[in-house]
Amino acid sequence: MTTAPPTAPRTYGNWRRPGTAGLGSLGALTTGLLLAGLVGVVAALAVAGVLGAVLAAVAIAAVLGPLALRDRHHRTGAQRLAARAGWARARRRGAHLYRSGALGCTPWGTAQLPGLAAGSQLSEWQDARGRPFALVWLPSTGHATVVLVSEPDGASLVDQDQVDTWVAHWGVWLAGLGHEPGLVAASVTVETAPDSGARLRREVASALDPRAPELALAVLREVVETHPAGSATVTAYVALTVAAGRGGRRRGVADVARDLAARLPGLTTGLSATGAGAVRPATAQELCEAIRVAYDPSAAPLLDEAHAAGDVPELRWDDVGPTAAQAAWGWYRHDGAVSVTWSMTEAPRGEVFSSVLADLLAPHPDVDRKRVTVLYRPLDPGSAARVVEQDRRTADFRAIATSRPSARALADQQAAALTAEEEARGAGLVDFALLVTATVADVDLFDDPRAAVEAARTAVEGLAATARTRLRPVHGSQDSAFAAALPLGIVPSAHLSVPREFRDAL
Repeated sequence: MTTAPPTAPRTYGNWRRPGTAGLGSLGALTTGLLLAGLVGVVAALAVAGVLGAVLAAVAIAAVLGPLALRDRHHRTGAQRLAARAGWARARRRGAHLYRSGALGCTPWGTAQLPGLAAGSQLSEWQDARGRPFALVWLPSTGHATVVLVSEPDGASLVDQDQVDTWVAHWGVWLAGLGHEPGLVAASVTVETAPDSGARLRREVASALDPRAPELALAVLREVVETHPAGSATVTAYVALTVAAGRGGRRRGVADVARDLAARLPGLTTGLSATGAGAVRPATAQELCEAIRVAYDPSAAPLLDEAHAAGDVPELRWDDVGPTAAQAAWGWYRHDGAVSVTWSMTEAPRGEVFSSVLADLLAPHPDVDRKRVTVLYRPLDPGSAARVVEQDRRTADFRAIATSRPSARALADQQAAALTAEEEARGAGLVDFALLVTATVADVDLFDDPRAAVEAARTAVEGLAATARTRLRPVHGSQDSAFAAALPLGIVPSAHLSVPREFRDAL
């Protein structure tokens, strides 16, 4: 009798940062400016002599220096200067302050969502199975978002083969998004928060038999009283964002809702095979509660107690925003809480296991509320083929640009070729980013908001190291990053003042 040899653990990787062909660390546009500057230096040498050529070279170096020098987060000096200038402009205009409500500065007198979510509208519809679902409409970009809710079972006491199967189905589901008509973005938000114990008390009270032995009743009462201490709830949201326009025709909210109503059953069924547990669309009331608690964490126990008592608190979309908010350079204060949001600047290098993000997603004792949001931009098959071929040509150019290419340039060339080969065989292509938001609830107990988030900052930076992911605080845009990390389906690239193609060329 022989035993099968143990199989090696499955690993994942081969994700790449998009780039353009250029010399060294320069992009295509910066390389063009460099070549034009060299021509200018030669012209200055012919016209004004050596002194003119030196002055022209100094001027070119002053212009190209901020565009060529990059820090460890792949940001150029020009990007850092632009962030500082934008932050100074926002402070002069008072755009970093928000006051709403009856005594606020907003003319409508409600607690409307601020920033990127301002002007959003919420409506409720029914899908093909008769399930109600909330639809968030953002007129400024013409995007509509539907949110799915799940409570994942987790990978504890689960065989690795089952986990690998879940990951494979998740990859198939993501690849299928590229074939969904009109879908422009998707996001997955995993939120961890303290458990108030209201749900446990409600479940125990509904199933408790008063005729049970006194010992059993005493044990249940002790469990209800002691279990919520130190426990946490984990909720996952999947937001799918579609564009209203299709085929040159701009559709209304009702048209988009009817389209999504027919497609939601298939999307939720596909997610059930990914380990997401029971997946269902979020109702308008559930989405209002989730956003209200994100801006005001002190409302969470009150909502839990209301649900435990059998009452359904009625929230309107115009009342889920903060009554007061203030954005700073490195943090965001909102309704008695303060949050810090980080963005991923480098994905895990090399090959990783399926549990690489487990510690980052898990609850942490030093962080009251934490949201980890992965932003996806699925590419249709035509765009995916064009992108991978362009990326392969860029990697080939960087590898042959010098007579002695670096080991990283050769590795990038091999990775780009492998990606192009996998796409040619039918694999999907998805752009992704990562946002992490840590919230400290009782900020009023601290004299300085910066001291309130120091423990959370240390915890998140340590978790990023275990995930082999490089994060940096979104300096100067904390309020926008906070909104983008919520399950609202906000597409950050749709709100950029500088076109994405121009930014990538730098």
